[in-house]
Amino acid sequence: MAAIHITDIEAAINYWREKTPSPDGVTLGPELRALAEVYALMVFHHEDEVDEVGFPAKAWAAWMAWYDSTPDTPCIAICSTSQGDDECKGCGRTFDEVQFWPGMSPVEKRATWRRITMEDSAWRFNRYAERAREAEREPSSPPPSADEPEFDPDDEKNWAP
Repeated sequence: MAAIHITDIEAAINYWREKTPSPDGVTLGPELRALAEVYALMVFHHEDEVDEVGFPAKAWAAWMAWYDSTPDTPCIAICSTSQGDDECKGCGRTFDEVQFWPGMSPVEKRATWRRITMEDSAWRFNRYAERAREAEREPSSPPPSADEPEFDPDDEKNWAP
């Protein structure tokens, strides 16, 4: 049976902290309270994983809402398992994980995400992650149209007297 890792509980807590911040700095929303109870018990018992069976219903609903906000698959459309590799160079999943992904439970998918993130060897975490970060830094302003001249800050006519 699959288990939810404490880092996923923390991520869900942070999601709900941002989504429904405390109005007074003390009061917690119901989703956050449910997840905080699970988190507190995990910390108290020195557990880093909690079984999905027996997970409190309110905490499960809050965790699933967070899960639904995350990317479903680590695929970056470069699948080397289709070429015979046991592990995909693009996303880091094994051949079986790629094949059975649609039928996996959310907890099993998160366990796979955690493993490939910890291994940090797939292209999604190096070559292509670097390119994605570069694209985010580049300005996304549209090019000027042919009718509209570009603004030149050194041209005196662009400045009012």
